[in-house]
Amino acid sequence: MQPPPPPVPGPLALLDAAGQFAKRKQISLWFAVSLLVASIFILTIGLAATTRTENVTVGGYYPGIILGFGSFLGIIGINLVENRRQMLVAAIVFISFGVVAAFCCAIVDGVFAARHIEPRPLNTGRCQFYSSGVGFLYDVYQTEVTCHSLTSKCQLKVKSNTCYCCDLYNCENTEHSTSYYEFVGVSGCQDVVHLYRLLWTSTVLNIIGLFLGIITAAVLGAFKDMVPLSQMAYGSAPPPQILYNPAQQILTYAGFCPSTAPLPAYSSYPLPLQEKRDENTGSLSSRNKSSEF
Repeated sequence: MQPPPPPVPGPLALLDAAGQFAKRKQISLWFAVSLLVASIFILTIGLAATTRTENVTVGGYYPGIILGFGSFLGIIGINLVENRRQMLVAAIVFISFGVVAAFCCAIVDGVFAARHIEPRPLNTGRCQFYSSGVGFLYDVYQTEVTCHSLTSKCQLKVKSNTCYCCDLYNCENTEHSTSYYEFVGVSGCQDVVHLYRLLWTSTVLNIIGLFLGIITAAVLGAFKDMVPLSQMAYGSAPPPQILYNPAQQILTYAGFCPSTAPLPAYSSYPLPLQEKRDENTGSLSSRNKSSEF
């Protein structure tokens, strides 16, 4: 059986601690920067999907704002020397809120894209686009178009700059239509196809931000408790300890005052008086104990 390896000497141990700190710092910085880049993509794709149409609201860009701010605080906290722990704690809190927002937005955007947008009539060219030719004043210029169903036909009132699909419009019962049959404020039906793709892209990016945010928060949480080499090797000396010695009746400062202090002269203090009964008179007389010696 081989003997255990000898312990690492002090200087090598300090070098090993410095290497571990630098490695953890590099890993934390890499994850924080990756989360910041992913947040920028989430924000950009979410804003592009939100501004594509007027009647479809997308909230996929909110996690990009929260995660981006949290990762930015994390990058600052990693490079700080003082107050590094407080800054990283704040970054972890914001990243945690961003993870929750990314989870919710990924579900909402994914369900909306899957249930409320039907891409088949759009891809086959069965949807029509109406434009009055006067800018985007769709609230002023409206028209009625005729949509045909299997058994009847009906009139559909559409606004200017609107892409509408009669295949998705139910003439018998318009309130129970699960899919969007018109998209207002677009420049063509091709914008609706782009909206469908942007919604799924935003969903995938939010899922990536969800897992990347969880890992980044864990890495920053492990890094915030590490102490750099400068504070470990050249830290301030502890304050002097105050010791109380009952035998000497003095306070001794360890490392500053000598440990052997002269004892007080007990003979200089008056000893207690001792009462003694006079054998002849029977009265009490007091005298000092020192006179007996």
